[in-house]
Amino acid sequence: MTRVPDPPTDPESGRTPSASTAGVHQVTKRFGAVQALDGVTLDFPAGQITALMGENGAGKSTLLKILTGDHQPTEGHVVLDGRRVDLASPAQARTAGIRIIPQEPEIIPHVSVAENVYAGSLPRTTGRRLDRAELRRRITADLRRLGFDKVLDPDLLGSQLTPAQRQLVEILRALTGDAKVIAFDEPTSSLSEHEVDALFTLIRRLRDQGVAVVYVSHRMQEIFQLADRIAVLRDGALAGVQDAATTSEGDLVRLMVGRDLSTMFTRERVATDRLVLDVHGLTTDHVTGIDLRIHAGEVVGLAGLIGAGRSELALALAGDQPVRSGTVTLDGRALRSGSPGDAIRAGLGLAPEERKAQALFLHRSIRDNTSTVVLERLRRFRFVRRTAERELAQEYTDRLRVRTPSIEHEVRKLSGGNQQKVVLARWLARKPKVLILDEPTRGIDVGAKAEIYQIIADLAAEGVAILVISSELPEVLGLADRIIVMQNGRITGELDRTTATEEAILNLAMADDIATATTPAPAPGACE
Repeated sequence: MTRVPDPPTDPESGRTPSASTAGVHQVTKRFGAVQALDGVTLDFPAGQITALMGENGAGKSTLLKILTGDHQPTEGHVVLDGRRVDLASPAQARTAGIRIIPQEPEIIPHVSVAENVYAGSLPRTTGRRLDRAELRRRITADLRRLGFDKVLDPDLLGSQLTPAQRQLVEILRALTGDAKVIAFDEPTSSLSEHEVDALFTLIRRLRDQGVAVVYVSHRMQEIFQLADRIAVLRDGALAGVQDAATTSEGDLVRLMVGRDLSTMFTRERVATDRLVLDVHGLTTDHVTGIDLRIHAGEVVGLAGLIGAGRSELALALAGDQPVRSGTVTLDGRALRSGSPGDAIRAGLGLAPEERKAQALFLHRSIRDNTSTVVLERLRRFRFVRRTAERELAQEYTDRLRVRTPSIEHEVRKLSGGNQQKVVLARWLARKPKVLILDEPTRGIDVGAKAEIYQIIADLAAEGVAILVISSELPEVLGLADRIIVMQNGRITGELDRTTATEEAILNLAMADDIATATTPAPAPGACE
């Protein structure tokens, strides 16, 4: 991998002076009657990290695709080094020094990590055969230099990689050659905390070496931690550019959605005394001795660190993991272990963490995805009544305000927020008594989050018992009537919403670690 050279730094700021600025000038992009971008002029200065924010559908992806040659602007042009450039293809953009790390990695499955990274520029011997020794030397040096040598094995095949490792391969691939502009599109969605730290260190190093960095994310905390400036798109137009050091989260939200969302967690508390879900002593291969009760109209938050067992508990409740001992009772009916069908028939729905891999049929329509758990209600003489199916899908598409041209639209073409709404539409059509939502707002914008929160409030008001699993503590605190905290597959405590704080949740989430850290070591020679 060609290392971006270290240019001289400004003696006062310590930062590299701008060497190459990219941008777009008066760019408009239309797809038929749909206008995705409207006269956007925006620069991405070298030696700075520009965060690009906006709701799903605001035009961020279209802007990146124009910058990287995937789309051609209807009007306007791309600017690089102060000159107009016409990028007819991604190959031309790459030659010009523009790179993008996509949200969905494109990995060759049957070759190694090293070959994936250097695809198109593999070292060759004089006989034009792959020079494996040189390939090994390059990948080893680059992994160590970039801080990924502990998390990525260069000999793994593409098909063996985890989602996080696939993302790292894309990052490594983008850094080959002379990169002037690098765009990161939601790069941390599959990364662990350690991998995120390594990525942020790398991005800051690229900035300080004079690279223009474009960073797209819905995560406000990341944006304020990393960005120098923040550009906001709304409805295809540039809503504003803010200095990250002097703006606030509220300022950005108002620019993104055109309104104040300070009341998005406000809802009427309607929990009743009617017990709907009663879990006693539930033990699986991943969780131990779980006792859990949720009443009609109650929203219970489930918090904990990665690996605490929250998602595994959700799958066990939904019948998707075998139960070794304990009982799950829904509205007085004991559920059969390891039977998702029994859980669904009893009135339990699960919107899993990985909606694309675990919940959605991406190449099928909104209609197909919505009706999949209610087909027995729509059948007549073993045939699905298509008119009734379309009416049902349209009803919930309208109710949840799914932004789509038609219910026949393929789900894979929707934004993340709209895909999540389709998952919810499926369960609303089933009219569940208990709904489990695992990371319901992961990877979606703040406007769509507010809509999801309103859906949760409406369902609770209708008497649905809801279990919300979330890694975002403000979300848990804002939504839940009670908060249950897990660590290492066990429940470590419960908090009422009136007294719960982020600190209290974290203390329970790390209870075992804190106890271990504060327990004094035995004196020399003492019995253990």
